[in-house]
Amino acid sequence: MLNGVMLLWFILTAISVAFVAVDIRKTPESIVLKWGFILLTLYTGPFGAFLYVLGCREPLQGLHERYVAVRWRQVLGSTMHCVAGDGVGILVGAVIGSLLSLAMLADIALEYVLGFGFGWTIFQALFMKDTAGGSYPRALYNTFIPELLSMNCLMAAMVPVSAIAKASVPGSESPLSAAFWFIMSMALLAGFIAAFPINWWLVSNRLKHGMMTVRPKKSNADQNNEHDEGHQMDTGSGETGHGVMASSTVSTFKILQMAVLSFALFAVGIGIALAFTG
Repeated sequence: MLNGVMLLWFILTAISVAFVAVDIRKTPESIVLKWGFILLTLYTGPFGAFLYVLGCREPLQGLHERYVAVRWRQVLGSTMHCVAGDGVGILVGAVIGSLLSLAMLADIALEYVLGFGFGWTIFQALFMKDTAGGSYPRALYNTFIPELLSMNCLMAAMVPVSAIAKASVPGSESPLSAAFWFIMSMALLAGFIAAFPINWWLVSNRLKHGMMTVRPKKSNADQNNEHDEGHQMDTGSGETGHGVMASSTVSTFKILQMAVLSFALFAVGIGIALAFTG
């Protein structure tokens, strides 16, 4: 039964990734978010393709700015960006941890460090440094807290799902088995769902960017008209976006509260994993 489910999953994932990779080329989205959707679909199969169509794919030419301005689509872009980048490091860590036969806590630590490191320094700060005036150090500073909170919630769900599933399916600890990759896909999907609420808070408080729109640069007159209509925000390079990080008014104390909450959720996730596999 499980083998049949996994075969169907991998077939649907291959079809979904092929569709998104081809179709997204004509979607007026930033390049980093295009790659993000491809990676998300690679992790989550048809769910990723469904989210791309429902949340980012332009319904009619010229409507992308209005389409992605809706808050939940902004949060979708933010959460997807997090999971796509962190997922690369997490999967690398999971493979290394398996090959080295690391204990659960050591494996979790490795996945966390690699996931956070890649997601923060590359997928967030490096690829999005234009939102920080082109300064990479400033981009690192701006994205540290948002990445930390999102990563903690992602791992809070991933850890128990992957640990319990691997303990329940013989042979799934090996990255050479199909079950290993199927379980990691399910874990990343669970992590995406768990990270969505904190990303809603981050986007709402302008601590993290949301979905963007990238079109050929227009004349100043066209940009001014569109700005006056409230449809988009000019970034000076043909990019328009909603929820881009700028002048958040949330207090440091509130950010600290959310950070403590995210670490508490992460600890609960680890506790559940240990309780069911110990």
